[in-house]
Amino acid sequence: MAKFSDITSSHGLVLVDFHATWCGPCKMLAPILKDLKNQVGDVLKIVKIDVDKHQQLAGTLGVRGVPTMILYKNGQQVWRQSGVVPLDNLKQLINSYK
Repeated sequence: MAKFSDITSSHGLVLVDFHATWCGPCKMLAPILKDLKNQVGDVLKIVKIDVDKHQQLAGTLGVRGVPTMILYKNGQQVWRQSGVVPLDNLKQLINSYK
């Protein structure tokens, strides 16, 4: 498996979605992220990480609740938020960092 730092540095903008299969809000966020990817295209890479399968990574990054999204630009964390974020807000966020 690739190192997390390699993943977050592999693309200009990488949005990491920490989620869980049992999480209701995570299920609400999934189609929003799909729409976001369709609208911004190759500007953004979206990585989904299941906190139950990657507990150590989530703990290291201080992820206490799901969904938690962290945006990386050139490997550096530039934004972080827990909960469901509306599509328009995410699109505005991505456009401000590209």
